[in-house]
Amino acid sequence: MIGGEMLNWSDLHPGDARPAAAGPAATALLAATLHPEDTVLIAGPHAADLITAVASQVTSVDLLVRSAPDAEELAELLSTTKGEVFCGSVDRFAVDEEAGGTRAAAAGANGVGGGTASGVGGGYDVVVALDGMDRLVGPDTARFSWGDGLGRLVRQLAPGGRLLLGAENSFGFQRLVQPDIAAALPRDEDWGRDVADRAPAGLRPLTTALDDAGVQVRRTYAVFPSLVQADVAVSSVEGFAAVVGARAVAAGNQGPVLMDPYRVVLDAAAAGLGVELAPAWYFVIGADTPAELPEGVVPRGEGVLLEEHLLTALRSDDQAELRKVIPGYVAWLGSGGAGSPDNVILDGTSYRLFGEPQELDVVEHLARFAKRVLESGSRQPWPAAADPHALTARLASMAGITVPEQEFTPDEVIRPRGSAEQLATVARLADELAHASARAILFEGTVSGIRRSLPYRVGHAVLNPARVIRRRLKRVLRKVRR
Repeated sequence: MIGGEMLNWSDLHPGDARPAAAGPAATALLAATLHPEDTVLIAGPHAADLITAVASQVTSVDLLVRSAPDAEELAELLSTTKGEVFCGSVDRFAVDEEAGGTRAAAAGANGVGGGTASGVGGGYDVVVALDGMDRLVGPDTARFSWGDGLGRLVRQLAPGGRLLLGAENSFGFQRLVQPDIAAALPRDEDWGRDVADRAPAGLRPLTTALDDAGVQVRRTYAVFPSLVQADVAVSSVEGFAAVVGARAVAAGNQGPVLMDPYRVVLDAAAAGLGVELAPAWYFVIGADTPAELPEGVVPRGEGVLLEEHLLTALRSDDQAELRKVIPGYVAWLGSGGAGSPDNVILDGTSYRLFGEPQELDVVEHLARFAKRVLESGSRQPWPAAADPHALTARLASMAGITVPEQEFTPDEVIRPRGSAEQLATVARLADELAHASARAILFEGTVSGIRRSLPYRVGHAVLNPARVIRRRLKRVLRKVRR
């Protein structure tokens, strides 16, 4: 115990707080950065499987956590691993420069922490803080700025050491797509903190703060969908990388949303804002890492996602392109392909799978695309195809496939996923209704004018007696037959 520890709190098993940092992208980053001879300090709450993965790769691991129950659990978990567990706040975890290494400010008890850290000779080879700075201190630390935390971590490094740092984006995609209702209900961990204690808002201010601290950022990864569940980490959010990030954001926002998460990420990436609006970032300081991590691998090669190509044709009423591409896609499915348009790359006239195969028949693949079109609120050239079955049947007919008609039910109506897309759809339907009403009024006026015209009245007068005679003859003939 080094001071500032939280005795009745857990970041590994939170009741009403964020879980610890985790995710396959975090594991991949550590695997790409760590060396077998490294001495490592993991600062802040990280998932147990992440910690054990580090312990299996390096010489020794020290932990710094603020939760006493977590410290006890992790000490038990790493009982056969070289290293120690320090429990407390990072501001109490001082550097003993005279001793030539890193030393905790106070000795521990119960076998948790205490003594000299294993990274000697100036500090640790690697400091891992993928959860960021916010949970390196507890409520006993009245004021401790983000810059102070960065300085503390940097001072733990040996000459030539490496720092893996995570940071949340306070204005990322999560602010654009998810209503911030939960913010009105403070969680247990939301005790009062000074605004200066938080990370600089935005990628550029954050990068500037790192430069001012004298550290060299070798690589920046955009993290999706969050630090606590880092499924994807990419250095560039464009092309297929944007699709990978968009899928992760959409999967992490299943409830009510302000805008369709998938479309928001792709639109931001097209505008060159994918990295700036990422939910979080990983900064690799003083280490060389690959541009792409193994997890969330971005497909190589040319081409465009088939779904995006078809949506572009729908928005521009390019039915000729639809009638050309859909038969080719259906033929690819017939030759053994197994992917819906959101899972297939179109490269000229060739198709290849993007992700896991999907065991669906041709109509089911088209139905999946039709549902995604309606959920996105995308414009389509056929107002009558407002339900998924009608749109699926129209698309299938372009490839010579007849989809049996079925009775329409209100449950079939697919509404746009985001509130913004719903409002846009309502506005578009209201505009179409207004135009239809105007045309009906014009048609009614035209018919009324024809009926008042002299040729119409003359023709009506000439033909009307003939109609009367014809009806009477029919009645007479029916009576004769009886």
